[in-house]
Amino acid sequence: MAAAAPGHVVGAGSPSSRWRRGGGMELAALERFLSPGKGSGLRSRRRVRPGELLYRAEPFAYVVTKEQLGGVCEQCFQRNEHLHRCSQCKVAKYCGKSCQKEAWLDHKRECKCLQNVKPNFPPDSVRLAGRIVFKLLRQSACLSERLYSFSDLQSNAEQLSEEMKEGLRHLAHTLQLYLRAEIQDASHLPPAIDFFQIFTKRPVLDGRRINRAFVKRSHASEGSGFHSGLSKCAQGKSLVLKGLTEIKFL
Repeated sequence: MAAAAPGHVVGAGSPSSRWRRGGGMELAALERFLSPGKGSGLRSRRRVRPGELLYRAEPFAYVVTKEQLGGVCEQCFQRNEHLHRCSQCKVAKYCGKSCQKEAWLDHKRECKCLQNVKPNFPPDSVRLAGRIVFKLLRQSACLSERLYSFSDLQSNAEQLSEEMKEGLRHLAHTLQLYLRAEIQDASHLPPAIDFFQIFTKRPVLDGRRINRAFVKRSHASEGSGFHSGLSKCAQGKSLVLKGLTEIKFL
C-alpha cells in the first residue's frame, strides 16, 4: 500500500474521479480491522491482482530537511537552481508562484514562527510537528485520512523507555517555544492536540518506529513527512520514496 501523507490524491476533478484516475482501489473495496496485539489493519474485500495499486495519497504534513533548505522546492521537492524565497521568513523557497500559492496554507502560520525564533532554527521533527498542529487546528479535510485519521493513530508511549520519553518531552517543550508566536498558551488548545502525544504518534529521534506512521525521505534526504497510513517497519529502518507520490507500477 503506497501512502503519501495526508493532503490530497494526485489528479484533477472530483475526489472520486481523482481516485479512479490514480489507479487505486475504490475505498469501498478496503476495510479496517483490529488485530489483537498488533493494532489496526487494512484489508481488501476482493481479490487483489499482483502489483495492483491499493492506495495513493499525499502527506498529511511534510518539510524539507534542514540540510536541503534552499536546494529544493518546499512544495513539490523538485530541485531548481532558481528558487523563489518567501519574502517574510526568507527560509522557504519555491519553484515559482504556483508552488508558493499551493504551499501558503501550510506555511502561513509557521512563517511567523520561523521569523520569531531567528537566528535559531527548529529541528526537522519539531518543524514537522508544528505543521501537524496547525493542520489539526484548521480541521481541514484530507483525502488520505479517509482510511485513518490522525486521531486514529495509537500512542505507544507506554512502550518507550524513560530515557526516550524524556527525549520526547524535550522535543515537546522545544515545539512549545517554537510555536509561541502563534500559540501563546498551549493549555488553551483542544484536548486532542497534545504536544507530547504528537511525538509518540510519529517517528522521531534516530528514526525508530514508534507507531504505524512513517517518515518519508527522498534518496537525498530532502524531506520528512507524516503519513497516517499503515506501515510497520523494524526499528532503525526507513521507508524511502521519491517525491511526494511517485509509485512504480509492477
